[in-house]
Amino acid sequence: MLAAVLYGQEDLRLETVPDPVPEVGEIVIRVGAATTCGTDLKVWRRGGHARMLKPPTLFGHEAAGRIVALGEGVTGWQIGDRVVANNSAPCMSCFFCQKQEYSLCTNLSFNNGTFAEYLKIPAPIVQRNLLPIPPDLPDALAAMTEPLACVLHGADRSNVKPGDRVVVLGDGAIGLMFVAALVQRSAEVYLFGGSDARLQIGEQFGAVKTFNHHHIDDIPCLVKQLTDGWGADIVVEATGSPAVWEMAIACARPGGTVNLFGGCPRDTTITVSTEQLHYSELTLKGVFHSTPHHVKTALDLLNRRQFPFENLLSGQQPLSELEQVFQAMKARQVIKVAMLP
Repeated sequence: MLAAVLYGQEDLRLETVPDPVPEVGEIVIRVGAATTCGTDLKVWRRGGHARMLKPPTLFGHEAAGRIVALGEGVTGWQIGDRVVANNSAPCMSCFFCQKQEYSLCTNLSFNNGTFAEYLKIPAPIVQRNLLPIPPDLPDALAAMTEPLACVLHGADRSNVKPGDRVVVLGDGAIGLMFVAALVQRSAEVYLFGGSDARLQIGEQFGAVKTFNHHHIDDIPCLVKQLTDGWGADIVVEATGSPAVWEMAIACARPGGTVNLFGGCPRDTTITVSTEQLHYSELTLKGVFHSTPHHVKTALDLLNRRQFPFENLLSGQQPLSELEQVFQAMKARQVIKVAMLP
């Protein structure tokens, strides 16, 4: 089969590799659509990921398709079923899983290789994070279940209450999904980003106001003006930049919560004012990944069509155009693209 293999920093090659064969408890799907992701972009630019993969490796982690092969012992599924598989599954038995903190599982089973004609799904994911796609939901939308699940996990961890004034920093797919997730929780969302076109999508998702940061000298000062001089109740950082992590902290009101969601480059650090953290009783949260509950909730939200998630897709492209798509993502010309094998 044709598949994308990541060899290192911005070194992505399309190669012919053996078709996958399912072992005990596994399945193989024919990929209907694989969506590109900001995490994929970061991994491509950095040449790897500390937890999810090490080159050379099959690449991509968001996909939907049809089952074409069942391994021994798989029950409850049939050849031809349309499914979406999360890119990981918790072990359910480690210290953190016993505390139902599944995103911290020490034995998370990660799966990569969605930019290919076929994808093998490991047994733990088949058991715990494989879902049937509703009949009227297109593959390209269903493939966005994984990032939306991460966002819903992040929203649940943000202490948001109805009426809270929330600042979202970042207008990538994750930041825009956060707008929808927070609006769903009856928050008043202010979105900051660098693209007028993306900010318009944020407004379609329900942001009360959007701001292009290229035209703002002091974002924390503006946030205070928008919030009666206090700062935001909740701040969500969705860029993965240490400087923006620090800006997010500066935007929060006393007693506020800062969700440091964007994954920064490895070995980076930030500076935090101990005085502000202590006397303002700030809550700083690092939030990673998702849980099986949020995977199910994400697919349901996509299917209900409450928000126009299709607007995050900047079209469809054949797998042969994958390198060009990543270059376009790097230049911020597209948000997400559905790759069709």
